[in-house]
Amino acid sequence: MTDVIIGIMIPFFGTAIGSACVFFMRSTPRHSTEKLLMGFAGGVMTAASVWSLLLPAIERASGTGAAAFLPAGVGLWIGAAFIRGVEVLSALFERAAEPENAVGKLRLLILAIVIHNVPEGMAVGIVYASWLAGGGSGALAGAFALACGIAVQNLPEGAIVSIPLHAQGKGKAKSFALGALSGAVEPVG
Repeated sequence: MTDVIIGIMIPFFGTAIGSACVFFMRSTPRHSTEKLLMGFAGGVMTAASVWSLLLPAIERASGTGAAAFLPAGVGLWIGAAFIRGVEVLSALFERAAEPENAVGKLRLLILAIVIHNVPEGMAVGIVYASWLAGGGSGALAGAFALACGIAVQNLPEGAIVSIPLHAQGKGKAKSFALGALSGAVEPVG
């Protein structure tokens, strides 16, 4: 059980470590640096999704016949539809709130990161639940690999939250705390 508790906390620690970047930055990052951080996070998450979630799901369903990919494929599309729905709702919210200034846009960015952290936490929880249900040591290794992959992907996310908060006048400690808290929903998820 200790392995599970540590495992579900790993992604949160990644966000907290990324948020700590605010203590080492003097000014706001350039736009290209933010894009690099987002691209890195997306690449790591894609790799973690494929190798730690999709391929093991297809492998586990391989005994179901020729359409072993179907359960994982349906789950992938449901997840994609969910994220698209969140994007549409965020766009509606953005138009309603009309965040004309940087503060409003930063709030929307933080909201988007917090919302997207929920399914990440669910993914880690599902893989650890699979191990608890008798998945063997391979399932534990897969769960740990997924948690670490998400933690690495969360490093730039924590920085993307904390650094702009500091640039808008919040103290470094408060910016760090808010950045770290953006990942607190993952263990709950």
